[in-house]
Amino acid sequence: MALLNFRKKAEEPSGTNPHLEAFLDGYSIEVMPRTAEKVEDFTQLLPKGTRVYIAHIEGTPIEDMVATAKRLAADGYPVMPHFPARIIKDEATLKNWIAMYQGEAGVDQALLLAGGVDTPHGDFHSSMQLLETGAFGEFKRLHVAGHPEGNKDIDPKGGTANVDDALRWKQTFSETTDAEMALATQFAFEAGPIIEWADSLKEAGITIPIHIGIAGPAKLQTMIKFAIACGVGPSLKVLQKRAKDVTKLLLPFEPTQVLSELAAHKAANPDSNIEKVHFFPLGGIKTNANWAIEHGGASAVPAAES
Repeated sequence: MALLNFRKKAEEPSGTNPHLEAFLDGYSIEVMPRTAEKVEDFTQLLPKGTRVYIAHIEGTPIEDMVATAKRLAADGYPVMPHFPARIIKDEATLKNWIAMYQGEAGVDQALLLAGGVDTPHGDFHSSMQLLETGAFGEFKRLHVAGHPEGNKDIDPKGGTANVDDALRWKQTFSETTDAEMALATQFAFEAGPIIEWADSLKEAGITIPIHIGIAGPAKLQTMIKFAIACGVGPSLKVLQKRAKDVTKLLLPFEPTQVLSELAAHKAANPDSNIEKVHFFPLGGIKTNANWAIEHGGASAVPAAES
């Protein structure tokens, strides 16, 4: 009965914003092995077809990553594990990981990124180096990182020169690979700068579709902690401003405003390169999934894209 109720909610959303409902269509969400373990049944929360990223944090055994991928794939979800360059020792290790994912879970999608480690563990320090190995040749979909507010790890002196160079390289790569590509971005809290960034990429000839990162509902203190740790830029002021209102300190911060503004922009500009929403469930997978359901987000990835 619970699953039938879920499906009814997904088909008849309680949200009253049709633009937001449309924008949430086909959203993806991110999990880690330890957070996935807390979810008894993903099928009660995420429609089959939802793309699920599996974040690979330093120190997580590859066996745990593969086991999580196998479980999710068996439940009907396209799985996209992270491949953080700086924690992969060498090409042999990379190929072994790929073989494990393919053999155990049939994985044919991946998010390639540098990874939040200062000192590389081995031969790789960037996602571009991973792509250059050719090891992902059989993959149908490859996502790489995008940074709407820059990235101090890549551009420690400020600005976006190195990030921009990397994007141009990835654009060229996207034109030579058979895999579908997208930019999966760091989360931010203001729609205006995100839109300006996306438009600037388009003007610069970067046509890789954008899957915009959004932090799911969470306590304000939790949101601020993660935002600082992840290097969120100027849009952090949205949280800081809210924190000054003591009446809101204990209330959850929800992404309704930023997503509604992005959804309105997408509706007015259907050719925008901002195509999908990717959730970082900072307040928990269940909390994020339920918020999406309440706002009309039935996240089925189209068969042709899965």
